[in-house]
Amino acid sequence: MNCRSISRLLILVAIFLLPGMIARAQCPTSVLTTDLKAPTKIIFSTSGNLLVAEQGNGPNTGRISMIDVVSGARRTLIDSLPAGFAAPNNDPSGPAGLVMRGRTLYVAIGLGDAVLAGPQPNSFIPNPNPSSPIFSSVLAIHLSAHTESITSGFTLSLADQNTLKSNGRVVLDNGSGDKLQVDLIVDFPDYVPEPRPGLPNAVRQSNPFGVALLGNHLYVADASTNIIRDVNLSTQTFNSLVSFGAIANNRGFGPPFVEPVPDSVHLFGNQLLVTLLTGFPFPVGNASVQLVDIGNGTTSPFISGLSSAIDVLPANGGGFLTLEFSTDMLNPAAVGRLSYYPVPSGSPVVLANCLITPTSMIQDEETNDIYVTEIFTGRVIKVTN
Repeated sequence: MNCRSISRLLILVAIFLLPGMIARAQCPTSVLTTDLKAPTKIIFSTSGNLLVAEQGNGPNTGRISMIDVVSGARRTLIDSLPAGFAAPNNDPSGPAGLVMRGRTLYVAIGLGDAVLAGPQPNSFIPNPNPSSPIFSSVLAIHLSAHTESITSGFTLSLADQNTLKSNGRVVLDNGSGDKLQVDLIVDFPDYVPEPRPGLPNAVRQSNPFGVALLGNHLYVADASTNIIRDVNLSTQTFNSLVSFGAIANNRGFGPPFVEPVPDSVHLFGNQLLVTLLTGFPFPVGNASVQLVDIGNGTTSPFISGLSSAIDVLPANGGGFLTLEFSTDMLNPAAVGRLSYYPVPSGSPVVLANCLITPTSMIQDEETNDIYVTEIFTGRVIKVTN
């Protein structure tokens, strides 16, 4: 079984694991925000608000929310972003990776409903009528200092999405006289051919899921094609920096190898840290963090022995934080885990082992508190560190 839609994979596992997770969900954490729409990535804005990418709950219901770190109050920055029900189980897929520099926010848009379930097991074919023309893309949202303080958010209509597709830029008005410029930085192919016997039109979809920024280059982790793309912001062109190979399956059943599934990417000096989630049946201990050389695309193991790795961060003051969606994706009693590694090859310190379907994290540089998104519960959790 290939891991094609990471949001579908995470939500399916969440439904299976949730009862056991709730039974064991006791640890020193607090809930900052609830009622989010499949939150997937979280970062800090320039002004100190939390920005959360939400995959939505239907066609073109993706959203970027701003959350106050003190009160937990949520406001909409921009709504109606490209989103759709991903095949084959109609789970939400939309805004995912986030990175911000100055007052420009870059948003990776996932696969949405760009493909349909094919007639063969685990096969996919192109959708002739996708909900959005700009799935599998990266948008740039240009904020002003005033934007983060206004109470009325913006909406990106389907007409605006078509304008972005054709012209590359729209300027939104929230009805109160405030403006917001959105640019289409790059529009990746929604899928690549992957013909199989009896199904010549089978495809593998693209699913941008994480993004990092260095200089005038964006680095985009594609969780379906298993590559890191290098996007040149000056020319708005892209190429493949690295392609990750299959990972050994130690489960004792299923295929001998599984897909790597790169799902987050972060800067570490002039290199990249990339988490590999792994595909079904989710080998225990074979997920990892990989170090990628930006100059030549070579990779090397950085943190090993993880299960369902979903995010990694260089920690304040040194060391590294890792986030695992579950310690065993096939065990109903397993939960998500946040750990601290003083050194990559050392033993970890578990900071929280009660998280329910965590998907991303960010650390406050002043307080060291860690904020974690949970896709299935729709929450942001605060871990006091």
